[in-house]
Amino acid sequence: MLQRFIELGEGYSDLYELIEIAKSNQNRLHYLIRLDSTIDGQKVTSLVVALKPVEPGNYMPLYICREGIPQPEWKENKRFTLFETISNELNQEIVQLEVKPSTSFNEKTLYYQYIIGVLRMNHFIPPLKF
Repeated sequence: MLQRFIELGEGYSDLYELIEIAKSNQNRLHYLIRLDSTIDGQKVTSLVVALKPVEPGNYMPLYICREGIPQPEWKENKRFTLFETISNELNQEIVQLEVKPSTSFNEKTLYYQYIIGVLRMNHFIPPLKF
């Protein structure tokens, strides 16, 4: 099982693309995920749309808008409200996790490996298969 993050941006206009990915792939939707972090005292959120793996191929894409959206409890914002709206429309709960920020890692690749590990440990994505 290959799981890979596909970064769309930081959650500005690219958030609309993330929402459209969720809508157009309703039959493959695995989880909607909210990853909370703190960067330089700012509480930020990454939003993720995880799709079920394709068959054949065992490839599981995780589309992400990384750390550009203020946490709604810290600062109310329309961008997170849009994600909540699509969650309600698709009858899909948003999974919320507190994670280290990407700035704690020297490379984005290491950050995404860390997030995949967190998601696997919490059984939100399947384990690695060879």
